[in-house]
Amino acid sequence: MSMKLTILGCYSATPRTNTNPTAQILEIKNHMFLIDCGEGTQVELRRNKVKFSRIKHIFISHLHGDHCFGLVGLISTFRLLTREADLHIYAPKGLKEVITLQMKLADSWTNYNLYFHELSATTSELIFEDDKVEVYTIPLDHRIYTNGFLFREKTGERKLDMNAVLNEDIDVAYYRKLKQGADVPNKKGELVANRSVTKAPKAPKSYAFCSDTAYNEAMIPIIKEVDVLYHESTFVEKHSKLAAPTKHCTAKQAASIAKQANVGTLILGHYSTRYDDLSEFKSEAETIFNNVLLAKDGRQFTFE
Repeated sequence: MSMKLTILGCYSATPRTNTNPTAQILEIKNHMFLIDCGEGTQVELRRNKVKFSRIKHIFISHLHGDHCFGLVGLISTFRLLTREADLHIYAPKGLKEVITLQMKLADSWTNYNLYFHELSATTSELIFEDDKVEVYTIPLDHRIYTNGFLFREKTGERKLDMNAVLNEDIDVAYYRKLKQGADVPNKKGELVANRSVTKAPKAPKSYAFCSDTAYNEAMIPIIKEVDVLYHESTFVEKHSKLAAPTKHCTAKQAASIAKQANVGTLILGHYSTRYDDLSEFKSEAETIFNNVLLAKDGRQFTFE
């Protein structure tokens, strides 16, 4: 099964008619995770034909408006659509207070269960887990408390080589154990080695989202060898003097993190709206790291 990323918005600062602040959808192991929710996110969800009902978990990196101002509107729309499914929000401590005050003053409490998982740890922690996926925080260095998020697939079951299974005359009652990696007896009572009748599952995929942050080598051990890294690149080198005081990065700095972490693919995003031509971001990053892609509002990436 492939991993799919849909960019709903990938610019910093204020929304424009042709660009949107940060939000993206990650589809991984039948989950549809919403990551950040800048202003206008629900419109972009509509534009990209994302089914609202499939969004059950939302991850908010920090409480700057360009990453969360769309959330109260989305929560309200879910209510208007008579949503019944639970909604889980993983966000810095304080967002629950903001959202619940808005609902209280508008007398618009949700008709579905709304769960806030408030984050305050300054070290990486496991914040979501089921039988298929784990999600960890990635502590970032920004002007306020900020996390990135690391999404990891768990290793799947082994695949049955049906020709080999039938040749060994293994009872169907043992198929489940075979998928779980066990050696099993055939109908003659002979023990059959699992690897002789099964195939290894596809390697689990991983995705790291890192926006917003200053250049931060502390994240490297957490994101080591992830398949895909989305890393902010607010500026190009000619404006590098703006990066440190605002706690943002340049494209070259993002590429340096990607190289040191030995990631598979780097996706650049969170561009300052001062730039109309993004090609400079890619060319600068490629002086350090080879496999660079550019985020763009509405762009989809599929990783097999």
